[in-house]
Amino acid sequence: MKPAGAATFTGLVDLAGRDFGGKVLFTSDDFFASASRMLEPGRAVFIEGKYTDRGKWMDGWESRRKRTPGYDYSILELGSPGTLLGFDIDTGHFSGNQPAFASVDGLNAPRSTPLDALERASWTELLPESPLRPDSQNLFAAVAAAPVTHLRLNIFPDGGVARFRAFGRVAPNWAERDVDELAATHVAADWVDLAALKNGASCLACSDAHFGPMNHLLLPGRAADMGGGWETRRRRGPGYDWVLVKLAARGQVRCAEVDTHHFKGNYPDRAALEAIDAPGARITQLLESRDFLPLLAETKLEADTRHFFGPAELRSSGSVSHVRLNIFPDGGVSRLRLWGTRDG
Repeated sequence: MKPAGAATFTGLVDLAGRDFGGKVLFTSDDFFASASRMLEPGRAVFIEGKYTDRGKWMDGWESRRKRTPGYDYSILELGSPGTLLGFDIDTGHFSGNQPAFASVDGLNAPRSTPLDALERASWTELLPESPLRPDSQNLFAAVAAAPVTHLRLNIFPDGGVARFRAFGRVAPNWAERDVDELAATHVAADWVDLAALKNGASCLACSDAHFGPMNHLLLPGRAADMGGGWETRRRRGPGYDWVLVKLAARGQVRCAEVDTHHFKGNYPDRAALEAIDAPGARITQLLESRDFLPLLAETKLEADTRHFFGPAELRSSGSVSHVRLNIFPDGGVSRLRLWGTRDG
């Protein structure tokens, strides 16, 4: 499901999202519906007449009615450490069975920390106990705090949450690299992905994203299906489509990967890359700039293929801060990787 019409925190990353690597480690109770569904992409759906042996099937996390003191909660591990700035506790389709209140706590701990140690840890309150509206997106600003790796979503006393979003900015761990066997044959051991969402890169603007959001390009791993990439509508006039990427760090691009995975009858015919060194520039300045330099000349693409372009194909551009991917004339790209060395 596309998140059409969903309110969001523009420019921030959902650090808890399933596609970003977020996962539920523990929940106190998910009798009616699994807590892991909270992290699924898109808004929740409602299927009339669909039941399980425990009751109505719901697209989200739903605990049983609490008959003892206390409240329910879930512990989540973020896809990457980050600073939290906002939350969306979405009670879509939960009306009469939504929690009355919710709060969020944060913790900075190693990924290997045992669950019992997480339970005993001293958590920091990122969202005080706040009322929830039924069948609604409930948007909240986070309390300012240091970067965290884990979150605890508390619901009072019980009920259902359709989707939970934790919006913030990544605190990159440059020692972690998303390099599989094929990429390793093209990427040097000391290169990092300057375009990885997990390293703090982001898509600032694009010409069109009718079928797939632009930030899908920078997600970790490979897309599960065609909906996991960036895809534009069919162009009926002159021109071409493009997406502007702010690199995670200023640096030199040594190898680019343009992956058309799953795009077979709707991949772009050709692609090109342009780069600019303009740290701190506003988006409007970048969109109007004529200072972009060619990085990859207009090059033919193939369907459902990982294309790697190394030093032999890339033009030397020195250190850059932003890269623009141009696709001709339109279509879908699953992933964009820009491997290289970061300054400093």
